[in-house]
Amino acid sequence: MYPVVVEDDVRCLQSVRRSIADPGSPFTTWNFANTTRGFICSFLGVTCWNDQENRVITLTLREAGLAGTIPSDLQYCGSLQNLDLSDNNLNGSSGTFQNGKTDTKARHKEESGERLFTLPPTARSFLWKPLLSLSRTVMSITSLRLDTNPISAPRRAFNGAGGIFFNTQPVRIAFHNHHQWRKTGPISCSASPPVAVEEHTSDTPSRIDALSQVSGVLGCQWGDEGKGKLVDILAKHFDVVARCQGGANAGHTIYNSEGKKFALHLVPSGILNEETTCVIGNGVVVHLPGLFKEIDGLESNGISCKGRILVSDRAHLLFDFHQEVDGLREAELAKSFIGTTKRGIGPCYSSKVIRNGIRVSDLRHMDTFPQKLDLLLSDAASRFKDFKYTSDMLREEVERYKKFAERLEPFICDTVHFMNESILQKKKILVEGGQATMLDIDFGTYPFVTSSSPSAGGICTGLGIAPRTLGDIIGVVKAYTTRVGSGPFPTELLDKAGDLLRFSGQEFGTTTGRPRRCGWLDIVALKYVCQINGFSSLNLTKLDVLSDLSEIQLGVSYKNPDGTPINSFPADLHVLNQLKVEYETMPGWQTDISSVRNYSDLPKIARQYVERIEELVGVPIHYIGVGPGRDALIYK
Repeated sequence: MYPVVVEDDVRCLQSVRRSIADPGSPFTTWNFANTTRGFICSFLGVTCWNDQENRVITLTLREAGLAGTIPSDLQYCGSLQNLDLSDNNLNGSSGTFQNGKTDTKARHKEESGERLFTLPPTARSFLWKPLLSLSRTVMSITSLRLDTNPISAPRRAFNGAGGIFFNTQPVRIAFHNHHQWRKTGPISCSASPPVAVEEHTSDTPSRIDALSQVSGVLGCQWGDEGKGKLVDILAKHFDVVARCQGGANAGHTIYNSEGKKFALHLVPSGILNEETTCVIGNGVVVHLPGLFKEIDGLESNGISCKGRILVSDRAHLLFDFHQEVDGLREAELAKSFIGTTKRGIGPCYSSKVIRNGIRVSDLRHMDTFPQKLDLLLSDAASRFKDFKYTSDMLREEVERYKKFAERLEPFICDTVHFMNESILQKKKILVEGGQATMLDIDFGTYPFVTSSSPSAGGICTGLGIAPRTLGDIIGVVKAYTTRVGSGPFPTELLDKAGDLLRFSGQEFGTTTGRPRRCGWLDIVALKYVCQINGFSSLNLTKLDVLSDLSEIQLGVSYKNPDGTPINSFPADLHVLNQLKVEYETMPGWQTDISSVRNYSDLPKIARQYVERIEELVGVPIHYIGVGPGRDALIYK
């Protein structure tokens, strides 16, 4: 633990927990805790990314105007190339931070035997925009000066999963505690002469450029949020796109540049980008007939899959009988049925957990494969009287899988090794989650959930990568809420408004074609999901679907029938079924926004809706979907 010395108006001591990744990792972060006064964060909260050719240098300065002690052995990972912090106004002698490649000069002075780094007075009270790309441009901090006429609005600080916003520019600062932050005054800056930041000349929005080496896209609700579209858009900026959990119950609908529709269930959505390698990780359950059907469909449309899809040798195989058992199980439950997709996902994960499952690597040993399959089929027959198992069934299935094994062999890979080698090689990796956190086996509305972990923890266990390698995680959430199947749905609309959302949003399942249940956006559930996953930002999808409504409601809090507040998302189904939702009503904008591509061009009322969600949840919305096409996305 290292103390932080706070100067100027705020004089208090805090503790700082240093979280410095090993050399070669995608980022370095300093986290601050135990604030005793005001809103405190420091210049030392630095994150830098760097691609393997040192072309992209991105620096986040959390907040200036503060000073902190720096341990003498501090080394920043990555490269802070061409960043000049020298300034004649700083007292003390020059010091150097070593980063392994480039020396970044800074001024420091000795105080109480420790090295004290202080920003120059001219740069205090200045908040850098997040993810400022230096792009090989020399930037002198001495060129900054305080503006006598502040242009920024007063700060608004929020509790929650990790956000601090300003009226002019949403900013995320990741905290590992959730104390109440007090409001402070305005922060402003102008540059004279202008700060030299190289113009962004490519077509890539800076938000995408700034995403960390290992990033993830996860669902925030009960699935069907539109994750596939964002993954498809981001994929061309990543070397690897990986699935980490679930199976063919995850239906992702995406469109290519010609507007052709593709419905994917097992193949990662990055397949449409020809330079991307797609990984099906060890946490996925793989139905080989379905996988080959998808591959054949893609290749018939001119999309090459050869050498571009890797299937983990540790992934479990999902057989046709798993799907039959899924239906038998649902019938057995009668009125208490879960409402699964009947794709065999639960039974396959059950086989995995009771340790009689068959993995992809077992296909390389066809001498023992029949015995393992016989054990699985016999177990199903003993459990379900309507499941008819014969020796002919076993023989036919074995012959079928001999052919599958031959075809699959070029795709089989030790993906744990591949993923970790890719990280060491500084390749950019995007993780595509299936389903969503409200269907998580631990955190969802159990038992009306899926059988895997579609939350952030599932990324590590489903791919075999370390938690500290994870960077940005983007949560995808609809501007309203939908759910397929049974289970609690506090904000569900059972009237004409629900029907309007269903037909305007074409809310019918990609995997099953079932009509989805529709309702207002549930802020309580969304905050809960943000806490679990620690999202760096959100992608708000289908905002255009709300365009015809004269009024829009947000479910902002829960109460018990007796009126007492419920402070968190309940685990108890009885409570969920009995609670009352309190709503905020906002006016609708009642105009078509599907052609809007700039945030400032949205109707003011639509912007207010977006910003109210940010304010309530405490996480910035960086991406806004206004239609199904690739281009129908606003970068905020």
